[in-house]
Amino acid sequence: MTATAEEAVRAATPDDLPAIVALAEALRNELLPMRGGSIWAVREARQGPPAEAYGTLLTDPASCVVVGTLDGAVVGFGVASVEPLSDGRKLGVVAELFVDAEARAVGVGETMLDGLMGFCRREGCVGVDAFALPGHRAAKNFFEESGFTARAIVMHHAFER
Repeated sequence: MTATAEEAVRAATPDDLPAIVALAEALRNELLPMRGGSIWAVREARQGPPAEAYGTLLTDPASCVVVGTLDGAVVGFGVASVEPLSDGRKLGVVAELFVDAEARAVGVGETMLDGLMGFCRREGCVGVDAFALPGHRAAKNFFEESGFTARAIVMHHAFER
């Protein structure tokens, strides 16, 4: 990437679906071999045909799908949703935030996270949760640098097969 590349974030459209599907596959390929990745893939990862799953999100008023661009090319995507809490308040959840490896460290992820957090604020959320695998130090650092702190740690014991 050149130093003059212009980053931007915008709401995803149906025309972005092929790029989002490709990036979602890259996300899966990156996380699957990491510690916790195999359970993530069958529990937290979006299930079903990707084009259908992400296409549905584009029209869901309780969700926000954004794409991050460099010089107009889609290089990342993010998904946030609003979940009701038992006390009537709402929580924002960033389920996916991914930037192509070749486009990292230039501000695209931060710009997309800002857009997703703006959506959550506008929806009246009391806060925002985001997900990082325990072995993904770069993701953990990214969220911490963006003001996130751990509020829970999920412990897991795998049975030998």
